[in-house]
Amino acid sequence: VRLMESGGGLVQPGGSLTLSCEASGFDFSSNNMMWVRQAPGKELEWVSTIYSTGYTSSKGSVAGRFTISRDNAKNTLYLQLDSLRTDDMAMYYCAKGETFPPAERGQGTQVTVSS
Repeated sequence: VRLMESGGGLVQPGGSLTLSCEASGFDFSSNNMMWVRQAPGKELEWVSTIYSTGYTSSKGSVAGRFTISRDNAKNTLYLQLDSLRTDDMAMYYCAKGETFPPAERGQGTQVTVSS
């Protein structure tokens, strides 16, 4: 299993980012996928899951602001982050499966929200 996140960066409050996760080494289209995040000094937390069926579920505090999606033809998972807040600042990871905490995750991509 190989998961490679990208797309993080520095953004002002209220801004947007699109995170990507390129997956390889397994049958991406048949697997549920999730995004998790970890802020400095805090525990890992679940953000959003997309099932192989396309059904999605998100943490309450990001629902309506973050959108998880997938492109099975490209073996890529996405997370659209809109209306970013300072408390969204964290390292974001993609992971295979739907069980939290995930057994495996990528190296992460940093999202910094600051004015």
